[in-house]
Amino acid sequence: MTDQSKRSSPRDRELAKAVKESKAPAISRAAAILRLLGKSDTPLGLQTIARSLDLVPSTCLYVLRALVVEEFVSFDVNTKRYSLEAGVLTLARDWLRRNQFTDLAQPSLDSISQTFGVTMLGVHIAGLDHIIVVATSQSGQNFQLSAQIGSRFPALISATGRCIAAFGGYSEADLAARFRTLRWDEPPTFDEWRAQVSQTRTQGFAVDAGNYISGVTVVAAPVWKTRANLSHALVGIGIGSALRRAGLPELQDTLLSAAQTLSNQLCGEVSPEWG
Repeated sequence: MTDQSKRSSPRDRELAKAVKESKAPAISRAAAILRLLGKSDTPLGLQTIARSLDLVPSTCLYVLRALVVEEFVSFDVNTKRYSLEAGVLTLARDWLRRNQFTDLAQPSLDSISQTFGVTMLGVHIAGLDHIIVVATSQSGQNFQLSAQIGSRFPALISATGRCIAAFGGYSEADLAARFRTLRWDEPPTFDEWRAQVSQTRTQGFAVDAGNYISGVTVVAAPVWKTRANLSHALVGIGIGSALRRAGLPELQDTLLSAAQTLSNQLCGEVSPEWG
């Protein structure tokens, strides 16, 4: 066993905490195990899984066996290790089939990506917990952010986080508590961030100019599934200097227009007024 497998990552500890605090522990344990296996590059043994999630090994084994029976997890009898099974694809496929956002957003993601030479993401917003990448488009140029379908990020991070803070209707106390947990390459102060959130509310889109990833500019525009439900965001990512040369204001305008059009398609109404 490697030294790395002996230590729990911050994400592993977060999963373990969620399991402890859950009011439905069996479901929480199963979800935590699936997420742990999903982010692991290699199959994991029982002891590693139990230790990473702070579970009693016998309890962990019980959940793993149930997941194997349901074909969400596979077990290699030779190595005694567990990994995700193809059964999880059935759930993902059914969700994607019913998710209108992905089909509607993909043409805009592809067009903006090619026009401005940026990586484009369509993200699903899960409250203040996290955002999940549900659609992507790469420009084919040198810079490409490694974000695949299913990648998860803290909700308030980068430009998308400013959109969530500006339009999500959360209290300042809740925002401040979550802000303190964020990790940035060049972190803004909370007052600076709050001013940027206010600007986002006024202009309708957000810009992260190198705070999240040094030298990288991220632009995000919010998408509504209903007038009361900020559900998604369109996100453009590129090298800051290259974006300025390619026309950052034009990218911002194009992204905002695409997000407003998509909101209208999803909820059949005019998007909320900015400001």
